[in-house]
Amino acid sequence: MKLNLLSCNSHKPDIRKIAKCITEISLNIDKSLSLELAEIILEGDAVDIEIEDKNFGSALRSFRKLDIDYEILD
Repeated sequence: MKLNLLSCNSHKPDIRKIAKCITEISLNIDKSLSLELAEIILEGDAVDIEIEDKNFGSALRSFRKLDIDYEILD
């Protein structure tokens, strides 16, 4: 499944938590790339990531907890 991470609406976003979440649930994204993607999200640009189908529900919950807006692409 693919997700488009649109923005983060948290008052005090934690870039490390966002990067860790991306690393844990996505396919083929390592720690350094997830940190770069988290920075992009916090700057206000959208990021596409691919996640495993079995992690889909937990991924959505994790992004909601971090106040990250997303849209399902596939």
